[in-house]
Amino acid sequence: MRQTAPFLPRAAACLAAVVLLAAGAAAAEQAAPTTDPTQVRAGAYVLDPAHGKITWSLSHLGYSTYYGQITDVAAKATLDPREPAKSRITVTVGIDSVNGLNDKLNQHLKTPDFFDAAKFPTATFTSTSVEPTGPTTARVNGDLTLRGVTKPVSFDATFNQAGISPVDKKYTVGFDGRAVLKRSEFGINAFLPALGDEVSLRLEGEFKAAE
Repeated sequence: MRQTAPFLPRAAACLAAVVLLAAGAAAAEQAAPTTDPTQVRAGAYVLDPAHGKITWSLSHLGYSTYYGQITDVAAKATLDPREPAKSRITVTVGIDSVNGLNDKLNQHLKTPDFFDAAKFPTATFTSTSVEPTGPTTARVNGDLTLRGVTKPVSFDATFNQAGISPVDKKYTVGFDGRAVLKRSEFGINAFLPALGDEVSLRLEGEFKAAE
């Protein structure tokens, strides 16, 4: 009996340590980023404006491919990892932020020759359907309204990963996207056909779980 009494607290302490270590390992595993889209938390998300941009490009007179960016992008998404087809996204773009990385060009892009930013200050995209195309990819179909014209547009989305961001400690889901559209379909006809009609879009976004 004299040997048993000290043994019991030691055994209890060892058991508690094992439980705590196991719990810690499980918590660490849950917090680790995942590249499996089925493990994404369902619910509402908001685009991080600091990590949501559109890079655009088109042929410049056949001599080169010209690149620029759009930085004023706001978006909300509802994600359903069990039924991806039920996921939805809405996007609003501030046209004043269309940037050709050249001051003179930036001013020209805002004129009626191109975006007519004073008359049409925003563009919007509202998804109508999501079609899974692979384990981590999907085609997002929707309506794009640009310069007062609404047309169906699709983009191909790729899921990158989801998890707690080490920067702000918030649950984050990251995607890439690709799309091609014809600017002439939205009334942007300046300098056609010398200046390319097809505009390629590269989409980048980190979405934060809505609080």
